[in-house]
Amino acid sequence: MKNKLFLTGFLGLLASIIVGTGEFLLHYSPQLVGNAGNYQFFQFVPKENLIAGHFLAVFAIPFYFVGYYHIYKMLEKGNKKLASIVFGLGILAFSIGGFWITSRAFLGTIVHLQNDIDSKIYQSILDNYTLISESLVQVLRIIILLLSVFFSIAILKGGTYYKKWMAFFNPIALLLAVFAIYFISPQIGKYLAPIAMNVVHFILFSLSLFQLKKVTL
Repeated sequence: MKNKLFLTGFLGLLASIIVGTGEFLLHYSPQLVGNAGNYQFFQFVPKENLIAGHFLAVFAIPFYFVGYYHIYKMLEKGNKKLASIVFGLGILAFSIGGFWITSRAFLGTIVHLQNDIDSKIYQSILDNYTLISESLVQVLRIIILLLSVFFSIAILKGGTYYKKWMAFFNPIALLLAVFAIYFISPQIGKYLAPIAMNVVHFILFSLSLFQLKKVTL
C-alpha cells in the first residue's frame, strides 16, 4: 500500500517537472517581463522551443491524474466524501488545463507570423483566442480555489495521512505565493510565473511524499 502511494505521488511530482519544463519552453524568454500584452512575449520564444514544449507538456499531463489519485488516498481515511471531491476537482482542473496547454504552441506560431497577417485579422484572431482558450485559465483558477477549500477542510477535520499544517499548503495559497514573488521581485518571479501551476504542484507533491515517509500503514 505504501509503495503504491509513493509511486502515485512520485508520478504526480514527475508531472510537475515534465509539464513544468514543457510550459517553461513554451512561455519563457528573457523579454517576458513587459511583453505580456497581446501575447507579445511569444515573439521571443524560438519555434523549436514551442514545438518541444508542446509535446513535453501534452504527453505528461496524464501523470497529474495519477498524482491526484495519490492525494485522494492520502485524504480518504479522514473523509472519503471530501477526498472524492478533491480527486474529482483535480481531474477536472487538469483536463481543462490540458486542453488549454495544447493551444499555446499554435498561438505562439500565430504571434510569430503577425507581420504577415493583416492587423485587423490578427487582432481578431487574438481576441477569439482570448475568449475561447484563455478564459479556461480563469475557470481553472476557480476550480483550484474550490479544490483547495475542500482539501484544507478534509485535513483540518483530521484522520488523514497529513499533518494539519498541510492545510495551509493548499494549491491556491501556493499559487498566490508564486504570483506574489513575481510582483515583489519580477527578476526572480519571471522564472516561476510562466509555470506557476507546476511550481505549486511540485511543492504539493514534495510535501505529500515527505509526510508519507512518516506514515505507518
